[in-house]
Amino acid sequence: MQVIKYPKISNWAEILRRPQLETARLESLVSGILQQVKENGDKAVKEFSLKFDGTRLENLQVTEQEIIEAEKKVSKDLKEAIQLACSNIEKFHLSQKLEIKKIITTEGVVCWQKSVAIEKVGLYIPGGTAPLFSTVLMLAIPAKIAGCNEIVMCTPANNAGEIHPAILYSAQITGITKIFKIGGAQAIAAMAYGTESVPKVYKIFGPGNQYVMAAKQLVARQETGIDMPAGPSEVAVLADNTSNPVFIASDLLSQAEHGPDSQVLLITKDETIIEEVIREISTQLNELPRKEIAGQSLQNSKIILLKDDDTIMDLTNKYAPEHLIICTKNAEELAEKVINAGSVFIGDYTPESAGDYASGTNHTLPTHGYAKVFNGVNLDSFVKKISFQQINEKGLQNIGTAIMEMAQAESLDAHRKAVKLRLEFISEKEK
Repeated sequence: MQVIKYPKISNWAEILRRPQLETARLESLVSGILQQVKENGDKAVKEFSLKFDGTRLENLQVTEQEIIEAEKKVSKDLKEAIQLACSNIEKFHLSQKLEIKKIITTEGVVCWQKSVAIEKVGLYIPGGTAPLFSTVLMLAIPAKIAGCNEIVMCTPANNAGEIHPAILYSAQITGITKIFKIGGAQAIAAMAYGTESVPKVYKIFGPGNQYVMAAKQLVARQETGIDMPAGPSEVAVLADNTSNPVFIASDLLSQAEHGPDSQVLLITKDETIIEEVIREISTQLNELPRKEIAGQSLQNSKIILLKDDDTIMDLTNKYAPEHLIICTKNAEELAEKVINAGSVFIGDYTPESAGDYASGTNHTLPTHGYAKVFNGVNLDSFVKKISFQQINEKGLQNIGTAIMEMAQAESLDAHRKAVKLRLEFISEKEK
């Protein structure tokens, strides 16, 4: 990791730049994939699966028998862990349900808002170098609570055309049955446009690499909604001389092992902890099965030394990390100053891994600085808020003059007349 000491504010943008492919090339490649799938459906999906994943597929959809067989391969301990995570995730997302509140804005004028589930949603589950079965829980559970009628799931298969058993088990216990062996940009295209096998959905959810993120952003320009731009994983850790370097190193490596294009930052005002963390990273890295991937990620990563807490928070909010771990002595105080972050983890005993799996919060979060404008997935992500209003005669009399005045000022005479005619009718009735 590169150590940067007391950088000038003018250099922050360059220091905080994420690793990325050249945008024009990326979009050109992905748009070609999208167009092929749009035009050729299943045929194009199968060709791209063979080309990019080395998977030759006859049938794209997972069979019921495959789901039954997968359950047998998942250990009892893992099943219990998944069920615990399910329970906590369900509790957290159930708490987000809102009651309908009817508001009288003026006598005779009643307004309210109702949450209505998005009918058809697509869930993308990464399954390449790391089968993220936890993402099934994070997306399927709130989709079910929201009441989405049709839930489609896509996840890449291995070379043998098989999906990791834990992914299928997680889908089973959350009630997902339409599962397809498709990964990458071709999966996003299949759900956005529909194919002979894959139903078209209205909104697509789920994290992925830069190709998946680019595909989601491109289909979102047309008629398909997306949860957010969610690309390569990242974490920022705020530490001081009271922090545990062993914990810090483990948190940095837990994100670095996601992929070579992930990024991790350590931000501190205490120079003494830097060398301790670097040594600990070296020790722990050598023990990781995915040390090569983590090592590549660390080349994109930085340790930044700053003068004080205010500067630390300014830089952190500018970075807008997907995950933010605050393990300083004044962690709660700093947490109150967070403006831009996907999810915040406070204190020495709150590792980012907890949010990834079992604390209950959702781990599908905005990356690449999009936490400045997007929040992570929650129950509201799976619903639309429809507003209603009901006005009686007295209510229209109370607000009608204001409506007509405003409509006339905007030169929209039909708007004005729609109220004027009703008021005249009411006036005649009252005579």
